[in-house]
Amino acid sequence: MKAARLKRAIVTAIAASFAVAAPAWAWEPTKAVEFVVPAGTGGGADQMARLIQGIIVKHKLMKESMVVVNKSGGAGAEGFLDVKNAKGDPHKIIITLSNLFTTPLATGVPFGWKDMTPVSMMALDQFVLWVNAATPYKNANEFVAAVKTAGPLKFKMGGTGSKQEDQILTVGFEKATGTKFIYVPYKGGGEVAVQLVGNHINATVNNPIEAVAQWRSGALRPLCVFDDERMPYKSKITDTQSWNDIPTCKEAGVPTDYVMLRGIFMAPGTTPDQLAFYVDLLKKVRETPDWKEYMEKGAFNTTAMSGADFQKWLTTAEAQHRTLMTEAGFLAPKQ
Repeated sequence: MKAARLKRAIVTAIAASFAVAAPAWAWEPTKAVEFVVPAGTGGGADQMARLIQGIIVKHKLMKESMVVVNKSGGAGAEGFLDVKNAKGDPHKIIITLSNLFTTPLATGVPFGWKDMTPVSMMALDQFVLWVNAATPYKNANEFVAAVKTAGPLKFKMGGTGSKQEDQILTVGFEKATGTKFIYVPYKGGGEVAVQLVGNHINATVNNPIEAVAQWRSGALRPLCVFDDERMPYKSKITDTQSWNDIPTCKEAGVPTDYVMLRGIFMAPGTTPDQLAFYVDLLKKVRETPDWKEYMEKGAFNTTAMSGADFQKWLTTAEAQHRTLMTEAGFLAPKQ
């Protein structure tokens, strides 16, 4: 009896080992996957792409390697056109932010989200009004009052790119408060934060993850978050404040809100099996402790979706951006 049980145990173990070794999907990458970032280094998109790459390596979620490549030319158009033109290539994916909508609308460059294959929304990113901590402004009301006292075009607002989400939000802020800034565009959110620390600009509307290090060090001060509700994260970032302690801009009398997509797309013309592989891969990424820690550190809205839900969201968001950019006068001619 003991010998029979031992034999059955050995057979079961061998069968299990073959089951583990067998491919989980009908398709898997057969060479290195190029992960395109349509923005500069150091910004939120770049940080998230490199985190995803690191999680995949750390947890051995993919057999082949993943290489992050920054293609920021033309406000991200370089990266998007590269993926659009890689029709049928399953070894090229791209992380998207709201320049997925703003760049074609502002430049007339011939691409849109339907020219690629939507994979997954990974999260939604917030925007915070930041000032240098050495300035006297303790809240958004004090800052707005100072801008009004100084007069139009006396304060500089730093942001990522021209006619992109940061400038769209700046225009919305101006309309809501009766102010007027000199908008100064930079290549990435990391550079924007550095410029504010150096007092080369007066304020920014940077994402949380792009300025959290400078906030923690005491160099920058958050005044308000551009959303309907406060961020839920209550762990202290500084000795005295958590993300949840930052009031909404609406609470501060500035009725302006805006959230940004952090999503993944792949080239057009790929197969359902190839799409399914990446949907599952990114789901596994989101389930790791590393990802959850990053979500809290960067104060992200953790909404995630794929398939028909994601496509519906994209359709609505594209229409909203067209409205916002029309109001701001940012549309390219004949759009």
